[in-house]
Amino acid sequence: MKDLTLGLCQFKVTKDKNENILTALKYIEQAASKGCNIIALPEVFNCPYDNKFFHSFSEEEHTGETLNILKKAALDFNVYIIGGSIIERECNKLYNTSYIFSPEGKIIDKHRKVHLFDIDIPNKITFKESDTLTPGDKLTVIDTPYCKIGIAICYDMRFPEMFKKMALLGAELIIIPAAFNMTTGPAHWDLTLRSRALDNQVFIAAISPARDTSANYVAYGHSLLASPWGDIVSSLDEKPGLLVCKLDSKLLCDVREQLPLLKHSKKAR
Repeated sequence: MKDLTLGLCQFKVTKDKNENILTALKYIEQAASKGCNIIALPEVFNCPYDNKFFHSFSEEEHTGETLNILKKAALDFNVYIIGGSIIERECNKLYNTSYIFSPEGKIIDKHRKVHLFDIDIPNKITFKESDTLTPGDKLTVIDTPYCKIGIAICYDMRFPEMFKKMALLGAELIIIPAAFNMTTGPAHWDLTLRSRALDNQVFIAAISPARDTSANYVAYGHSLLASPWGDIVSSLDEKPGLLVCKLDSKLLCDVREQLPLLKHSKKAR
């Protein structure tokens, strides 16, 4: 791993798609101006997180306005962009998909959310992504000059086996666009992210929308970076903000050398 600077962009998502895209661009420009090499956006950043909006906000890979704008931004600012996620449309199916853009302005991969958020906590939160969305079926680990990066989306983080597989494939940083809510967020956000970082000796970066109490689905916020030692390196609160994080390659190497969990995991396979 090489040292790198990561920008996590936390902002409110409105019912106006163009406004959301412009907000994303503003944060990308700000992050690039602060020297960020990799810039990440929140889950479903151009659309309210609500099944009733997913069809009308969806985009196809080769014609989507959001994707074309992010391609240009990656090229203009010479950065990698983890495009949060958008609702992708293909063959009459919808997916919650994170696109990854290179500094050359190309889509280099995409991750379709594997585990759909279908939960029912009585009197607190009920949501069923499967009412509209189709799950993905693969892991996503990309090569960059800095390190291998794994990509997951929100509810994926609750499945430790997925993260162990990414770590064993060489991921040293896992980026998670995510939108926990006001029930699951206070209970599990920090705990889950620190656990995934600690168990797999990776940096974990999670990017949430900012909290909007007027929305049907209220996001928790608190975008953060967790270290391979399981510490929270830096975090935001619930309000809009840009989190600029410097990742220390020596820390990752030291943790893996001193407590060689991954080496032992490989021997047990």
